Amino acid sequence: MLKIKNLHAQVDDKDILKGIDLEIKAGEIHAIMGPNGSGKSTLASVITGKEEYEMTEGEILFENEELDEVSPEERAHKGIFMSFQYPIEIPGITTTNFIKTAINETRKARGQNDMSAKDMLKMLREKCDLLDIDQKFLSRSINEGFSGGEKKRNEIFQMAMLEPKLAILDETDSGLDIDALKIVANGVNKLKSEDNAVMVITHYQRLLDHIVPDYVHVLFDGKIVKSGGKELAFELEKKGYDWIKEEIK
Repeated sequence: MLKIKNLHAQVDDKDILKGIDLEIKAGEIHAIMGPNGSGKSTLASVITGKEEYEMTEGEILFENEELDEVSPEERAHKGIFMSFQYPIEIPGITTTNFIKTAINETRKARGQNDMSAKDMLKMLREKCDLLDIDQKFLSRSINEGFSGGEKKRNEIFQMAMLEPKLAILDETDSGLDIDALKIVANGVNKLKSEDNAVMVITHYQRLLDHIVPDYVHVLFDGKIVKSGGKELAFELEKKGYDWIKEEIK
């Protein structure tokens, strides 16, 4: 599904990614871990096409298509979704209207007609039931007055409605208490299938107690320096990142 080869990227003429190789197949969950400043969020931003991040070398293939010249909007239409560490508030725009617009823009990009009001309402209800969300939530403005947990749950709901092929969760556990963490993780687990894939970016092993990864990759100074199974996350939690630094010297 996603193949990254020798990826180099920079921000404001500063090299951040220095040769990333990564492959994510459908049905897999990959966790990206590493200390602050290692390049985790930059990797997510480059995959989704944020304009301030410049890809200087290498390639990103999504379903065998190069993404280098593909805009962020087109990448989203192709099925790449990203949840943010700090979701923004959008006063005056309800969750329902936001989702309706996003879905229909994606359908339009694929040459499809708008989803009917009947089918949209049915889907909204089904996803609310799946994620244990009160339907009153849908009439609230996007993230306005939301708690940290509500903001993250809202993003998981958006993910459920958009049904992306690749979901990137950028430190979605940041600032969450254990109950909110479980709610978010439960939503991700319910949405996982053999036809989609998830990249989880996190500092801490605690999220991976609830979203069990198939692979864990350690990013350090712009490179993936170690990969393994879920046991690698437990080792990082126990030892921290200093032993990785010593190992790669």
